[in-house]
Amino acid sequence: MLNATPFIKPICAAIALFYVMVSGLPANAASDPYPKLFGSREIKSAKLKKFRKWTDVIARYNVDSAKRREKCRVSRANRCSVQQWGRFIKKIKSLPLREQIDEVNTYFNRLQYIIDPINWGKKDYWATPLQFFNKNGDCEDYAISKYLSLRKLGVPVKDMRIVVLRDLNLKVAHAILVVYHNGKPLVLDNQISQVVDANRIRHYQPIYSINETNWWLHRG
Repeated sequence: MLNATPFIKPICAAIALFYVMVSGLPANAASDPYPKLFGSREIKSAKLKKFRKWTDVIARYNVDSAKRREKCRVSRANRCSVQQWGRFIKKIKSLPLREQIDEVNTYFNRLQYIIDPINWGKKDYWATPLQFFNKNGDCEDYAISKYLSLRKLGVPVKDMRIVVLRDLNLKVAHAILVVYHNGKPLVLDNQISQVVDANRIRHYQPIYSINETNWWLHRG
């Protein structure tokens, strides 16, 4: 069992736990060749329409693509973070996948945590990497930027999921990224400094997980 307490950062508490309930239950049981997350039973669906925060952030990321290509001159007011991100991705492109996963996790965990009501004046807001670099963010923002970084590095979408869960120790909602690598679900978490196997964590209760093609309801 992994105790995340020594690595704790402020917790994302703004994700509504009733979100899955209003999204409707998926129709078919999952048959993915992946280990079940945190021992849960998974029910899979391809219907993403009601997950508007997720589909919206992906759409906004795609619109941001022009800004990612712009030339930028570093100044006090502009750190050219998006361009630096691009250079970082290029730098680690040739590394083995496991090392890429570690590098991406470290790269984003250095950013400052800030809750959505303070940052955006909203209870819950899912930010693009460009917004995350400019304003920092909370737990799902770390997970989203890590997901999109690994996608840029060529990791298949089917091997990644944003996971919304309940931290049973702290009794709050939280979000992480899980990447399946060599048959193992690896956790990229802003609360834990290193990448760890999901099987080492006992205090996370998954609610739902999602990528760009499917979502999964998790039940104990």
